[in-house]
Amino acid sequence: MGPHADQLHGPWANLFSSASFCFQEGLTHQERIELSYQRLRLVNKAVAAPGALVTDAKALTALHEWVGAADAGTGTIASIHYNLFLGSLLDHDHADRDLGPYFRMERVGTFLCTEQAHGNDAAQMETTATFDRATGGFVLTTPTRGARKWMPNTSAAGGPKDALVAARLLIDGKNEGVFLFLTPLTDTKGRHLPGVEVELLPETASSPVDHCATSFHGVRLPFTALLQADHGRLSHDGTFTSTLGSPRKRFLRSIGRVTMGKLCMSASSLGVTRHALTVAVRHGHQRVTSGMTKKQRVPLMAHRSHHAPLVDAIATTYAATLLHRAAVRRWDQAVEGRDDDSAGAERLVAIAKGWITWQARQVMTECRERCGGAGLALANGIAGQLAANEGTITAEGDNLVIWIKAAGEMLLGGFTPRPAGETPPADRSLHEAQHLSEILADLERIRHERARGRLRARRVASPMDRWNGASGPALDLVDAHVHQLAAQELLTAAAHAADPQARLLLHDLHRLFALRYVAAHSGELLAHERLTAEQVRRLPDVVETAVEALAPHALILTEAFAVQGGLLDDHPMLRPEAPVPLVPA
Repeated sequence: MGPHADQLHGPWANLFSSASFCFQEGLTHQERIELSYQRLRLVNKAVAAPGALVTDAKALTALHEWVGAADAGTGTIASIHYNLFLGSLLDHDHADRDLGPYFRMERVGTFLCTEQAHGNDAAQMETTATFDRATGGFVLTTPTRGARKWMPNTSAAGGPKDALVAARLLIDGKNEGVFLFLTPLTDTKGRHLPGVEVELLPETASSPVDHCATSFHGVRLPFTALLQADHGRLSHDGTFTSTLGSPRKRFLRSIGRVTMGKLCMSASSLGVTRHALTVAVRHGHQRVTSGMTKKQRVPLMAHRSHHAPLVDAIATTYAATLLHRAAVRRWDQAVEGRDDDSAGAERLVAIAKGWITWQARQVMTECRERCGGAGLALANGIAGQLAANEGTITAEGDNLVIWIKAAGEMLLGGFTPRPAGETPPADRSLHEAQHLSEILADLERIRHERARGRLRARRVASPMDRWNGASGPALDLVDAHVHQLAAQELLTAAAHAADPQARLLLHDLHRLFALRYVAAHSGELLAHERLTAEQVRRLPDVVETAVEALAPHALILTEAFAVQGGLLDDHPMLRPEAPVPLVPA
């Protein structure tokens, strides 16, 4: 996992495989919520410097990669407290704020942005914070039922809480944009303060969290409640200044931690995916079944029908992990001012988040099925995490919506496709890594041209009809683009691998990953003469060869995920004896 893996990941891997994080059978939903908050405080005890954790993308995503497999609820509230709450405080002026209670977790932080009637159009939110010249503070108000803050963890569970509330700043009736306001929710005993109305929402199928609808009825806040920075400053006399002329841009700057949140959600999905694959592959080597001759007994993994989908999943998971590492590095560079295309870095984070969390759903579903009925048991570490992953698909920007935004940006100048290669496809081999890369680039170009053509179509009734016509191929473009990026990261990792065996396996993973995508879209490539008919006919055999090359290494490839034995031993379906090696039947 990289040269600093032990330093970044080792402490979390050890903590979340300890007895304190073992699965507890038979708890009620409320008991699981309370347990998650207890464990959150154990996490905080393990953090030497919360401020440093929050401002280090690699360290913060490392935490997210390990927590979900042990306790998805803890993962959710940790992400809210550290990234959205503390991260936002630290991203604004904070020299005069006492952050000690949050660093010590004497008070838990939460983040209230989305409203019941305003999800993906959060910029249209209705909650207001009116500047009161008489007192020099603000009055926080929820004007309608649809303006209730929707789903954050604002109940009395977990002890005293404060929130960052996104609200329209109104000064003498003028809307200056959406800003964040530090708002106490409860007293020191966890009782909600006057004017704060909290309604516990129905239990979800996702992680066990105290989701609530929250309203504010004339809640008075001090002047210091407003989080200020260059995008918005307010003097005590009511003079407002901003380096950004657009209220929408001020809003996006206020909630800038959402981009880091996308990296956190991707990391969470990666962690539970690697864990599920480790469990499923180990189970496949331990569980024996009938072979092809009388009385023959073989591991499940001896059967191609069992191991092929898992090997595919391993290739996808390696690609997703490496893509995420690249996205974290690039976002780090953008934050530090070392990336001239910060918009491109943000788009990469969004595209990666959508793809990784979607792939996590597919991979974990496959793992659950390959484990049969045992895969349904929450104690075996797959089914509960699969359900919780649905939350990551929606959190920090619904996947489809952020992909639509990325697609629009790519069509309007944010992406330039590579030209077609000069060598005829008939003269290239499907075993050649460079040729596979060019084919993936061909799919990008084909879909870019199709979407651009739809966007420029004449005789379109309305802008909505124009975009509707282009959105399908535009989303296909994003899908081709992310596959091309992930495949390239596999090749880059192979090029930097010092160990010859690791280098060979990474090349084999790239070949299978790329071939599966090419095979799925071979008709499109054939129609555009980027594959020959003979190559299309041979694709199934080439894919089969790629699976065959990787199948004997499935166990070692998943062991490289470094899931700790303590966590695996906690799963009833995994017997303590060593896995049976995969040998030809």
